[in-house]
Amino acid sequence: MKIIAILAILLAFNFFLTSQVSSKENGKNISVNGMEVKVPTAGNSWFFLKPDAEDIQVLNIRSVHWDAPDLTYRTFFRIEEPGELHIGIRAMAEKGITKLIVVFNGSETEIEIEISSHEYSNIYIGSFEIDEPGYKYLDIKGISTESAVFADISDVLLGGSATQGGIHYINEEYFYWGRRGPSVHLTYEVPQQSSSVQYFYNEVTVPEGNDVIGSFFMANGFGQGYFGFQVNSPTERRILFSVWSPYQTDNPEEIPEDQRVELLRKGENVTVNDFGNEGSGGQSYLVYNWEAGKTYRFLLKGEPAAVEANKTDFTAWFSSEEGKWLLIASWRRPLTETYLTRVHSFLENFNTRTGPIERMAFYNNQWILDTSGNWHELNRARFTADATARDKARLDYAGGFFSNDDGFYMKNCGFFDETAPLDDWHTRPYLDRKPIIDFSQLP
Repeated sequence: MKIIAILAILLAFNFFLTSQVSSKENGKNISVNGMEVKVPTAGNSWFFLKPDAEDIQVLNIRSVHWDAPDLTYRTFFRIEEPGELHIGIRAMAEKGITKLIVVFNGSETEIEIEISSHEYSNIYIGSFEIDEPGYKYLDIKGISTESAVFADISDVLLGGSATQGGIHYINEEYFYWGRRGPSVHLTYEVPQQSSSVQYFYNEVTVPEGNDVIGSFFMANGFGQGYFGFQVNSPTERRILFSVWSPYQTDNPEEIPEDQRVELLRKGENVTVNDFGNEGSGGQSYLVYNWEAGKTYRFLLKGEPAAVEANKTDFTAWFSSEEGKWLLIASWRRPLTETYLTRVHSFLENFNTRTGPIERMAFYNNQWILDTSGNWHELNRARFTADATARDKARLDYAGGFFSNDDGFYMKNCGFFDETAPLDDWHTRPYLDRKPIIDFSQLP
């Protein structure tokens, strides 16, 4: 029995030595520890400053020199089944010795990178037991370095039985869109008994703490444009109304004169310009300090132009729940003769820096007014998402019916574990709170 025990100790010691040696030899640790999954940091990592505080700050890793010990290098990935997880990193330091602290699932490990050449090496960190599937993150903080920056990390390396069910992360094809996060949509069902839709009314509430920079809470979408509000910076928020040109291009300068949308009028202090990079057209916005926790109203009108054939006028108004209506703008779209179609809402993040921060909004009390003068409440919506979600580059998205008071909701980003089924229909109770609007008094 003593001989067996001694042999077991020797074998364990030999494995330990092998693991430690291989972790400092380029590529060797892959075979020893089975870490065959490479999670590229270019698409899956951010710098976090005060990651556990309410005033969390996040930076893109390529925008900052990693020379400050208060920066946390955080990499996200999703594990689909429990089991043992081997973790390493592929990293490079310019010269000398770099010391790092690595934290995963509450376990802290100190590692060294000792490299004198500009080559990446595989550094073994450790093995961990994963009890629950879902999104995980690896935190790395710098202690000391003889280089200008702590390290250049190209990949987080993963292996072990926990990877057998698959690992989800943002691959090279989705480095940009994946860092922004998945966009989610609610498309409302219009009652069959209604005639053409002339007006679309919606109410949106962004809960406190969800007004994250880069968020676009789009309230009143239609077949030719969109209308909602944004968080553009720490000091600026906008009410945005845009209409696409019928000419397909991402460069507004390429649009022929006869296919440009025409501004008919705009509200006070509203800025108008062209937009591109997502189709092109006319954009109008009002800088307005809307507040999280409050409910705001959106009203959109669409109808064929009365004075010109084959053109359609779209007009948008915005209001606080109890306030007066403000005109944003009225645009005329050529080669189009229609009322409002495909009424919908969406939630997106347009800032790659804030992709790892969760945000959500409530969408409630939707109504349409048809061309026969009848109001119809819209209480059914289909939840969908963009290619970032459908291709499973990101799985942190949810939406549907939330509660009687809040109505529908949409949520995205933040690498939360909830993933709602796509293409499902959701129903909220009728509220019977028809909008009271004096259309003759609209500006």
